[in-house]
Amino acid sequence: MTPKTTDLLLDDVDRRLVAALQCDGRASVEQIAGVLRLTSRVVRRRLARLLGDGTVRVVIAPQLDPYEAVMLLRIRVLRGSLDAVTKALAERDDIPFIDLTAGGDEILAVLASGKDPRNRLIFRQLPATRAVTSVEAQTAMHVYADASAWRLDALSAAERRELTAPVRSHAPDGLGREILAALAPDARQSAAALAAKLGRPESTVRRRLTAMPPVTQTYVDPHRLGLLVDANLYLRLPPAELDRVGAALAAHPAVHGVLSTTGRANLHVAVWLPDLEGLHRFITGELAALGVTDVETVLVGRAIKRPGQPIGSVIPRSGSLAATVRTPARTG
Repeated sequence: MTPKTTDLLLDDVDRRLVAALQCDGRASVEQIAGVLRLTSRVVRRRLARLLGDGTVRVVIAPQLDPYEAVMLLRIRVLRGSLDAVTKALAERDDIPFIDLTAGGDEILAVLASGKDPRNRLIFRQLPATRAVTSVEAQTAMHVYADASAWRLDALSAAERRELTAPVRSHAPDGLGREILAALAPDARQSAAALAAKLGRPESTVRRRLTAMPPVTQTYVDPHRLGLLVDANLYLRLPPAELDRVGAALAAHPAVHGVLSTTGRANLHVAVWLPDLEGLHRFITGELAALGVTDVETVLVGRAIKRPGQPIGSVIPRSGSLAATVRTPARTG
């Protein structure tokens, strides 16, 4: 029986290509090939496969107002209504992330709740939904690391420097906003494709992209990296320890998100690990060494929505936590 593409572990070349896109999601095939010492043909073919099957997605980084609050939601739902509530949440533009817990009775979501502390969804809509049995909302106070900062350790420091796009902080004007909106479903669209979509001269679009390259985020299916366990850890720490522990965990390669939050658990940590034994070692080793004594562990069973992901689609998964990931036998 031939394994599906999404069952295969990425090889070293594919991992380096993913890492290159994490530096700059719009880096050209020729630039990537030159830095990684590959042929343009190999880079073009492999990127087409990785992007085509959904293993990798390159999106425009969300433009959040610095005063806009972000809330982490834990929503308990009657099992028979889980799909309906999840679908309704996924259709909202202000909710970019949705996960289902492995137990199947809780929805985990990230809400860009705006400047109003009494968000309508939290205080009126969800409590009025009979299928919802409880809602816990924690507001993020400080971000030590988020998903966009997570990097595969597959490039040298020199390669990362060569591939990382310069950061430009200018606010986009009318054309800039048009370009960002057009890039939303696929941040690697060419200037020619964007010009055709916007009805603008290609030279104008190309100049704007060169002068103000958009900030991108690259998402990769962690199962293709052999990371079968996705878990959220809710830590309770003394205030004097928050910065020390938060900064230390932000630098850990297994961690793809660390935020201090309101609520009983004041530090939220998201990790990807190969298996449950690895999660056990992380808790009893790394967390214990940092002096953490109070932690709640919640396993993610399925990723439902990510930024730039079409409504109704599901991020490819390899099945259950115990799924076997096959190693590919291919070269070039």
